[in-house]
Amino acid sequence: MAEVRDFNSYVGKLNNSDDSEQPSGTEPSYQEKIRNHRLAVVFRTVAIVSFSVIFIFLVYVGWRDKEYSEAVITDGAAITNGIDSKVIGLDGFIVQYSKDGISCINASGQSLWNQTYEMQNPIAHTSGNVVAVGDYNGHNIYVSDTSGNLGQVDTNLPIRDFCVSSQGVVAAVLDGTDVTWIYLYDAQGNALANFKTTMKDSGYPVSISISPNGELVCVSYLYPDEGTLKTSVAFFNFGSVGQNSIDNYASGYDYPGVVVPYVQFMNAGAAFGVSDDRIMFYSGNQKPVSQAEILTGQEQIKSIYFNDRHVGVVFPNSTEDGAYRLQVYNDRGTSELSAVFDIEYSDILFNNDQIIIYNEDECLIMDMNGRTKYRGEFQVPVRVMVPTSLRSRFVLVTKDNIQSMNLK
Repeated sequence: MAEVRDFNSYVGKLNNSDDSEQPSGTEPSYQEKIRNHRLAVVFRTVAIVSFSVIFIFLVYVGWRDKEYSEAVITDGAAITNGIDSKVIGLDGFIVQYSKDGISCINASGQSLWNQTYEMQNPIAHTSGNVVAVGDYNGHNIYVSDTSGNLGQVDTNLPIRDFCVSSQGVVAAVLDGTDVTWIYLYDAQGNALANFKTTMKDSGYPVSISISPNGELVCVSYLYPDEGTLKTSVAFFNFGSVGQNSIDNYASGYDYPGVVVPYVQFMNAGAAFGVSDDRIMFYSGNQKPVSQAEILTGQEQIKSIYFNDRHVGVVFPNSTEDGAYRLQVYNDRGTSELSAVFDIEYSDILFNNDQIIIYNEDECLIMDMNGRTKYRGEFQVPVRVMVPTSLRSRFVLVTKDNIQSMNLK
């Protein structure tokens, strides 16, 4: 607070200077005293606020740009992983699923809930704190959140694809006898809407995604067009705006000679699609429009990762700087980062304005400017790395236990 005291001294000198200008024996008027007092209060307040803003900014920059030199790893609770079980992170929690059931545990290893079932080919999809696990080619989908089981969907038809919203709404592609159906269900299995597709009229749905709020559905259709393949990316609105449209159709775009095998919502008003030569971004929470289209040319896309604000596209890299190049876009398709890295990866996460790249043996953490914040090796093979609310703390899931990793 030295700055405040100096400033007060300066204000005092001003006051004394004002006094010296008064005729000898004449006291400052009442109005002048009030004015001088108000000026002193204003100057003191400005000084305090300025100091506080600068201090907070310096603390934030130090926190944002902090680099870590070591990791302190602490063993936690023991867990049991089956041979065929898979492990995923869910909003800071840990979910294990297999052919026999699904369970959720917290970072301390405490079992929160479990659900038994029998599936041949279980597939899990997540949105926010909701997870849905379904049986490919079967007809059951179980919907849960971090608090417990929300319900079960019985489709009565073979499941070809499905996705889930953070509200628990499930969109499923079902194989009928002569047509392919797309159904929407609530978490308890009640059918909310449906429409059919045929190869002749609309094409075959190769990818589907539902917005987090459950109101928009994006479908990528593939169908033959005069001897070549053509993709149509269509959006359907199941909110109030789409009720007056045929089949709830909201908007769509055609891509002749292009295959779009993957579409995905990032948030309620942004989605993207990926083909072999381009990445398309769409925006709008009622009738999505094409926001940006980035041509990748001859570069082969190796992997796609995303969260609600960023999309990361991994390309093979041919320079000596590293084996891979990560291109990061925001939800409107604007390029934000191009970074080269050289570790083999099993997953890439966007969390707390950090990029976490890891495999079972090591991890690399960068900020959104591409600066390396930490790189190190794990003590034992890691199956899943789960971020926490603290940028410097992570939960590691190994074959035998749960570990806590704190960066120093």
